[in-house]
Amino acid sequence: MTPHTPAQSESLLYWDDFREGEVRVFGSVVVKQEDIVRFAAEFDPQFFHLDEAAARQTMFGGLIASGWHTAAMTMRMMCDGYLRRSTSLGSPGVEQLKWLLPVRPGDTLQVRLTVLEARPLQSKPGVGLVKSRHEVLNQHGQVVMEMQAYGMFGMRPASA
Repeated sequence: MTPHTPAQSESLLYWDDFREGEVRVFGSVVVKQEDIVRFAAEFDPQFFHLDEAAARQTMFGGLIASGWHTAAMTMRMMCDGYLRRSTSLGSPGVEQLKWLLPVRPGDTLQVRLTVLEARPLQSKPGVGLVKSRHEVLNQHGQVVMEMQAYGMFGMRPASA
């Protein structure tokens, strides 16, 4: 395992640093209309992600980001917020993903992570599993997306 080497001002996060019930808030992404359209054109070309005028005629009342775009922005905030300065070993999967409210141009998103469970992996010595709930909040504090997922992290080496 070769974890990200943190800058001197940041400390490396190990599995041991994730405690059940702990809450962390991080990230700040301003959603831009051109990014919504660019992502949708390549990955989710539904008209309410691409055409502002047509989207105004829908139940959304205007252009909205693809849920997959919201998930991708969330992943970026997770990487910047903690994964790139951790002993992350990837994820065995997502248990739940819900898009609760539309994400619109001009929204500012952040992530609230709650650690639901942290346990050692019996099958992989030195590796722990963290189950987390990631709530993506808009600038009004409304939850626009919720995800429950697992992450695998290296454990802190024993002191010599």
